[in-house]
Amino acid sequence: MGLSEASGRRDTQALLPVTQAMELRNRDYHVERPLMNQQQLEELGHRTSATRTYQWRTWFQCSRARARALLFQYLPVLSWLPRYPLRDWLLGDLLAGLSVAIMQLPQGLAYALLAGLPPVFGLYSSFYPVFVYFLFGTSRHISVGTFAVMSVMVGSVTESLAPDENFLQGVNATVDEVARDHFRVQLASSLSVLVGLFQVGLGLVRFGFVVTYLSEPLVRGYTTAASVQVFVSQLKYVFGLQLSSRSGPLSLIYTVLEVCSMLPRSVVGTVVTALVSGVVLVLLKLLSDKLHRYLPMPIPGELLTLIGATGISYGVGLKSRFGVDVVGDIPAGLVPPAAPSPQLFASLVGYAFTIAVVGFAIAISLGKIFALRHGYRVDSNQELVALGLSNLIGGIFQCFPVSCSMSRSLVQEGSGGNTQVAGAVSSLFILIIIVKLGELFRDLPKAVLAAAIIVNLKGMLKQFTDIPSLWKSNRMDLLIWLVTFVATILLNLDIGLAIAVVFSLLLVVFRTQLPRYSVLGQVPDTDIYQDVAEYSEAREVPGVKVFRSSATMYFANAELYSDALKKRCGVDVDHLISKKKKWLRKQEQKLKRMQKTLKKQTAASEGTSVSVQVNTNIRDVESNSVDDSTARASAGNELEDTTASGQEDAKAANGSTLKALGLPQPPFHSLILDLGALSFVDTVCIKSLKNIFRDFREIEVEVYMAACHAPVVAQLEAGHFFDASITKQHLFASVHDAVLFALQHPRSSPASPVSPVLTTKL
Repeated sequence: MGLSEASGRRDTQALLPVTQAMELRNRDYHVERPLMNQQQLEELGHRTSATRTYQWRTWFQCSRARARALLFQYLPVLSWLPRYPLRDWLLGDLLAGLSVAIMQLPQGLAYALLAGLPPVFGLYSSFYPVFVYFLFGTSRHISVGTFAVMSVMVGSVTESLAPDENFLQGVNATVDEVARDHFRVQLASSLSVLVGLFQVGLGLVRFGFVVTYLSEPLVRGYTTAASVQVFVSQLKYVFGLQLSSRSGPLSLIYTVLEVCSMLPRSVVGTVVTALVSGVVLVLLKLLSDKLHRYLPMPIPGELLTLIGATGISYGVGLKSRFGVDVVGDIPAGLVPPAAPSPQLFASLVGYAFTIAVVGFAIAISLGKIFALRHGYRVDSNQELVALGLSNLIGGIFQCFPVSCSMSRSLVQEGSGGNTQVAGAVSSLFILIIIVKLGELFRDLPKAVLAAAIIVNLKGMLKQFTDIPSLWKSNRMDLLIWLVTFVATILLNLDIGLAIAVVFSLLLVVFRTQLPRYSVLGQVPDTDIYQDVAEYSEAREVPGVKVFRSSATMYFANAELYSDALKKRCGVDVDHLISKKKKWLRKQEQKLKRMQKTLKKQTAASEGTSVSVQVNTNIRDVESNSVDDSTARASAGNELEDTTASGQEDAKAANGSTLKALGLPQPPFHSLILDLGALSFVDTVCIKSLKNIFRDFREIEVEVYMAACHAPVVAQLEAGHFFDASITKQHLFASVHDAVLFALQHPRSSPASPVSPVLTTKL
């Protein structure tokens, strides 16, 4: 049917009344076509080998158009900024940038403490990377900058490589905070450079697909465990305690035990400050949620809390009178760029790769959510490059590794942000604070920053509700979630992530090793074959067994496939083959003894020349006949079927059939393997398929295959699967084709060269 004819029929049907159109759709229709095996299908469809395209050849082509395309690809701002609609989008981006900056300020200060660094470095990390991403990023809505999970990962590195115990001085063993903070900043900035190098390198080699190995349950379980790590790390600021630095496996458990043991030494003023700040912040967030319909931008709860707490701390003197720890001096202005320390790279490389992958996974997952919502595309490889350049350039300017924040991204989108102009506006606002207003927050209590961090963990801690929902929907995903969470809690963030990825990949392999194996039956009056265990009306075709696996067959499950096939067929194939070979060996030994006896009798006869022919045919042994003409007649039988039914006839001529041997025959004469689930084959799969053909032919069952995809057929050809005994005439376009052929050409009778017409009533 031509395209115009089909479109004309659709147009005609669209003009019909609804009742007539429904009646037309409900009419029976028939499909008639020749029964086709793979060879006939290739001849009919004129199959040719697919032309291979070598994309790497285009990398070395030089032209003006290619240079322009590369420039726009790696510097996306040049493609969208000249076409930026000022009148439509500028006001929304300005409001969104201001809203994000108001959130960025307190979060930058707080997350710097989380990373074990002075608060001002959180402001630096909220300026440089954001502006770099504005130039190179492809997502229009994510807010790049400090993030709790990234900060706690950086904090685990700085506290493990630069613990307080390494900077004790004097008789009282006090910590030299200046030297400690200087070395930690050097560690964090070198780590940021290394993270950036990893991300840029992976992006340039088109390795953005690596994030696909981090499934959604894995990422959510990991971020939930990281939020618990963040919560525990802030307890020392909430209670005003001096805890020893810990890292490595079980460090979280030891920290919780130490906090519990030191609770009697808590600073009351610090605890009250944290509680009041937390309650005020929660109330402001609730009020913002209730009034968000009537407000042009969310109520800046964190900023208002920080300003109020700073004013109260300065006016009341919380540090001097109540011992509340404050942020301290925040230097005004920007720090000059500094080269990283290459000698630190060896100790940071493992942490850097983990942080690079986690940061990219968080950014690309959020970026794809917003892109899907607003109808544009995010380039995962360019996102790697953009995020890597943000960390690389940021590390040179004393920043620590960053990613994107879910809360700020939602605010940027909800307050009218349309492009990364909002990010540029927020970074410029942070620049003003760094240069002029940063020193105003020197009396800000650290307990207030800790309270802001804990309150902002609400979204990630709510992911605990994934447990009951995954229990109902997919328990394998729940297992990944739980293993990721427990491993990250007990073994820290880097080892936990590695274990989670390995476990999820092993689970995929395990699930392919245990697929669902089914014996199929025909749904009445259709060419559809379904599992007889699930469809009560599906009936097995008499004399034909149809077998299907729900997963591809490869080296890890090929043996399991063969075992399941023999078990589901209801025939002990190996036992029959063993009995047959044992019987044949006995007959061969009997024939050899008979030959020796006849030779002795011939030699003993005197005066008479006796010519004795000994036929080694097993049928002659059974009938005790030595008629040479019978043996020659049976050896000269011509077989019409080119399939393995000829082998059965040959065995029948030799008397080695199961019936002649007195062994039970299978209740079916043909086996059909539905290979529609195969996506690829390897050498083990090919060898297993050949063994299946050999074993079932030994018990006089012919084997056919059906529904192979074209790439699988090409791989079978490349693996020399097809030969004189297994040809493309054993491979059919569909299961129904194979069933019809098997019914018309059972092994007991030769095949006809005529291709019948396949008629299906639907």
